[in-house]
Amino acid sequence: MRHRAGRSAAVGLAALVLVVAGCTQGAKKPTSDFKESDGKAAAQRWVTEEFTPSTLSKDQQLAEMDWFIKAAAPYRGMQINVVSETITTHEYESQTLAKAFTEITGIKIKHDLIQEGDVIEKLQTQIQGNQNIYDAYVNDSDLIGTHSRGDYVFPLSDYMAGEGKNVTSPTLDLDDFIGISFTTGPDKKIYQLPDQQFANLYWFRYDWFTDPEIKKQFKAAYGYDLGVPVNWAAYEDIADFFTNKINGNGTIDGKKVYGHMDYGRKDPSLGWRFTDAWLSMAGNGDPGIPNGLPVDEWGIRVENCRPVGSSVTRGGDVNGPAAVYALTKYVDWLKKYAPREAAGMNFSEAGPVPAQGNIAQQVFWYTSFTADMTKPGLPVVNGDGTPKWRIAPSPHGAYWKQGNKLGYQDAGSWTLLKNTPQDRRAAAWLYAQFVTSKSVSLKKSIKGLTFIRDSDIRSDFFSDNSKKYGGLIEFYASPARKQWTPTGTNVPDYPKLAQLWWQNVATAVTGETTAQQSMDNLAKQQDEILARLERRGYGGNCAPKLNPERPAQYWLDQPGAPAPKLADERGRPETLDYDKLIATWKSGN
Repeated sequence: MRHRAGRSAAVGLAALVLVVAGCTQGAKKPTSDFKESDGKAAAQRWVTEEFTPSTLSKDQQLAEMDWFIKAAAPYRGMQINVVSETITTHEYESQTLAKAFTEITGIKIKHDLIQEGDVIEKLQTQIQGNQNIYDAYVNDSDLIGTHSRGDYVFPLSDYMAGEGKNVTSPTLDLDDFIGISFTTGPDKKIYQLPDQQFANLYWFRYDWFTDPEIKKQFKAAYGYDLGVPVNWAAYEDIADFFTNKINGNGTIDGKKVYGHMDYGRKDPSLGWRFTDAWLSMAGNGDPGIPNGLPVDEWGIRVENCRPVGSSVTRGGDVNGPAAVYALTKYVDWLKKYAPREAAGMNFSEAGPVPAQGNIAQQVFWYTSFTADMTKPGLPVVNGDGTPKWRIAPSPHGAYWKQGNKLGYQDAGSWTLLKNTPQDRRAAAWLYAQFVTSKSVSLKKSIKGLTFIRDSDIRSDFFSDNSKKYGGLIEFYASPARKQWTPTGTNVPDYPKLAQLWWQNVATAVTGETTAQQSMDNLAKQQDEILARLERRGYGGNCAPKLNPERPAQYWLDQPGAPAPKLADERGRPETLDYDKLIATWKSGN
């Protein structure tokens, strides 16, 4: 399960960076009776019994482990403290890989698992108080715009070339990490190392969509074939069909079903329901991968890496027609096509609902639920263990253009801070590389299904077992995955800006404000924070510098985002046969 309360943290990291000073020495290194032969014996045992399958041969794995044994020599006997949020992947690291690392290297590891909000709080406290709480953090690459503008993170590009050169693995293979562009700043430096990654995609009941009688009913009602919706018009029709029309009353086998699932409670998770690329799926912002330029999916315009505005009057797109359309559709679908209780749910409560068997499709579904959605005995799992459901690209809205970002991927990533003592930073970096190394990453991917390496995705294991995962392997093996990216570098203070979203979306859900009023309020509040960052000069040459306000029409008349309101915000509905869609993924179209 995903825990992301940290994204609503009231205090931005940007406010804390001025107090950081780099410490260079740790406490006196403890003695250790660990012998290199102990490490070699442990490596042989772990490689044989646990680190299998692997994309490396056993000899290659043992050679990689041998490098870790030798590199760890100066740090043996130390206890290193690291932290991450609580998800299946990190549980495997904390319970299994930390023990393996200790036995192989002689460095003791305490890998804490806490809620994501607490991870961010500890990170902020360490920066603000200039005290070393943890020696390394796994936190979202969504903070790349914050980290790259601050002076508290040790950029990995600098670290690997300098201070950390002797503790950087020759088999790290950065090019194999599928999310490395997400952790790269505007200065082209890598700031973080991806540790786990997942996307939000479209989820649907493949068994229902391929049922001849259901297909016949849909075709009779709408005049086109039931299939994976390419656009929001088709998604809306399918939602209406399953909620209201199938078998005359919205039931299958006498059980009420729904054509849509979502959540709407006033809660921090409502914010990243939107910041995790809902506006880009509607067509907000400009084309560009991994994020739109000059206007990104948050509607923030940048010029030469400087954020210059969120409001349409400053060239932004937070309150432009595409953004208002995005919020309007979200509210309409929640009220018309989802179970009534969905409006009162948060992310954690809504996530398991499709597994109960009465949801036909979900436009916005996190692949982190894959493991929970494939458990034997569920109404959405066949007797042979294969899923009755599939995942596909989320449909896009009427404003979407070819080349736009189409969805969101999260990359929880290892982050080193400058105020961590040098020896502790080195030992933590060894552990971060160990849990992402080719020797262990395939097994870790099988446990958590949060892929970070291209070589793991293309391994024989996942090729042979792809039918168990409902399209997840096909998605990650396709070039299409590049259109799913985290929040980018246009966002200069993620924690402070992110908290604005859920508060403003919530008033549209309750009807206190219209969609336009909600987005106007959000745009105004974002610009106020950008102005504060500008006054402080936060980010140096990439600090915000707000554009003067102009009439909205000036910007609507310019090429690109913000785009003027469309006369037809529905368009012609379009669907694809799922099996043909998989073929297009493989071809890269």
